[in-house]
Amino acid sequence: MISFIIPAYNAEKTIERAINSILNQKQSNLDYEVVVINDGSKDHLDDIMKKFQKNEKINYYIKKNTGVADTRNYGVSKAKGDYIIFVDCDDYISDTLLNDIEPYINDGVDLIKWQAVLVDENQNELSRPDVVHFDKTKGEEGFNLLFGKDILIDCLWNYAIKKNIMLEFPKGTYHEDFAIMPLIILKAKNFVTIDKYEYYYVQSKNSIMRTLNKDKTRIKLKDKLNHFDNLLKKVGCMNIRNFTKENVAIFATNSLLATIKDLNDENKTFFEKELKARNISRYIKPRNLKQIIKKIHLSIKY
Repeated sequence: MISFIIPAYNAEKTIERAINSILNQKQSNLDYEVVVINDGSKDHLDDIMKKFQKNEKINYYIKKNTGVADTRNYGVSKAKGDYIIFVDCDDYISDTLLNDIEPYINDGVDLIKWQAVLVDENQNELSRPDVVHFDKTKGEEGFNLLFGKDILIDCLWNYAIKKNIMLEFPKGTYHEDFAIMPLIILKAKNFVTIDKYEYYYVQSKNSIMRTLNKDKTRIKLKDKLNHFDNLLKKVGCMNIRNFTKENVAIFATNSLLATIKDLNDENKTFFEKELKARNISRYIKPRNLKQIIKKIHLSIKY
């Protein structure tokens, strides 16, 4: 069975679209459930969910507000499936997802990846990141194949994850996908990607970093920095090649650097100071001229 987990907070306007995109799956023999967790919503989400109360595929839970990381953990604890697929409450999936991954589910593959289409709030397509396609391989090799080519490596909703390799999300934090998805990939005994666009990632005005609340942004920045430190520490202890460890460090460093463009004033100063304290340039391993120039630039700045 597949367990689709949807953490939902104040999602009255989008939850039906997310759920219906799962219920409208075509030509698949896979059994599935939809686990919706109301994370203490203050809107009419509960009233919307009553429309689905007779659907046996939907399991609905209400809990106090503790944030998306803890809500995802809660969803995993309630999931009955052998595989977990996360769907954000304002996004939706293709009607062919289960059909396209069915052969790999039946084969017991630990980790199955697809690609996302970026759309606006009116479902107009904005872009399609490149697909990196490979057949079944070890998780470590899969990470190295994705590294530098796939910009959505750490996005949870791009994967079907075998429940027995799931890791717990850091409770009470933001950017929890960045914290654990690389570790899940490296943990996978076998990993496959498909050349399909199965997930529709809605680019809303409520981006996780583009907030006008400076204090909240500061909290998110601190969480991401802590996840960076913990990720490198955990990967450093893993029995994997040094080349892979370097790739994870470069990936994580680039993720931090990509955050800067969304910051301003006090938070940008804070974040850049933290990058300097970590001597962030040391994690860039120059393997070509472009990377050499990047390392020199970072060495001067950070």
